[in-house]
Amino acid sequence: MDKRHPQQSFGVFKPVGHIVISFPSHDAQSEAANALRNLGLADAQVISYTPTQMVEQIDRDIERASPLAAVGQELNLVKAQRALAVNGYHWLVVQADSDELARSIADIAKSYGAERAQQYGRFIIEELIEHADDETQVAESPDRGLDAQTSRGREEERVRRHS
Repeated sequence: MDKRHPQQSFGVFKPVGHIVISFPSHDAQSEAANALRNLGLADAQVISYTPTQMVEQIDRDIERASPLAAVGQELNLVKAQRALAVNGYHWLVVQADSDELARSIADIAKSYGAERAQQYGRFIIEELIEHADDETQVAESPDRGLDAQTSRGREEERVRRHS
């Protein structure tokens, strides 16, 4: 995968076999990327995005998304990612060929202050980082959006809680 040709499903970013990780700062992102390379991951397996790059990609995706993208959570997920990117979060998209590697990547990401680490499978997208103050997840839908596990269920609240 590369930034010029991201994997998509119904016109929306969906990097199957990868973990999308959000960090509150460039320093945290950069340090985590170095730690992931120490796991033996090649540079091509660890792609970084600035907040601006992520917002631009998401805005393009939303503009050309198929109505089918709203059936699952893909569209809601990119909207939640956009909320973090607008608030200055930096991103890594990391190739993970096994669940064991994915868990190691998420553990490293969390140790560097990652807010989210979402593993993209073919049929399911799994959140790999839990925070002690996350609330119990409630219903999600195309209309309600992704449940951010905050008091109002909005991703922007995560920024204030974990900054």
